[in-house]
Amino acid sequence: MSAGKNAVLFPDWAYKPTWSPGSRQIQLWHFLLELLGRGEGGAIGWGGEWGEFVIRDPEMLARLWGERKGKPHMNYDKLSRALRYYYNKRILHKTKGKRFTYKFNFSKLILVNYPGYPPPSPAGWDVNHYVSRSLYEGAKQTQLRDEEKAAGRRLE
Repeated sequence: MSAGKNAVLFPDWAYKPTWSPGSRQIQLWHFLLELLGRGEGGAIGWGGEWGEFVIRDPEMLARLWGERKGKPHMNYDKLSRALRYYYNKRILHKTKGKRFTYKFNFSKLILVNYPGYPPPSPAGWDVNHYVSRSLYEGAKQTQLRDEEKAAGRRLE
């Protein structure tokens, strides 16, 4: 495991080669994991099941993605088209009956993007559960720390 900026733990496979602000070499799924890991609650947050996430503010998320990719005309229609592209790759899927709710398939994400990473063992190691729990717990720690800081400011 590696620690991110705000001490959010991401599995080592979640890190791509070094990214710089001028670089546009980031995929949407990785960007979403970054936001989820940082606890970017205004635009996106973890849902009820492991690996499930909810887009809370679609236009804000699209704007953030557009800024990151250097595409000022990005909107949610374009972003959702990119999300649908991941359906066929089985990287993520739409959660039926829940608006703006999707679920990562971490097993597929690892196998497609990190072919050298050891595949999940047939003995029952559930990579979806392991990875999403790690990301979720990291985001929760960040959220609690931010709330404690905010509470400390109110007391002063």
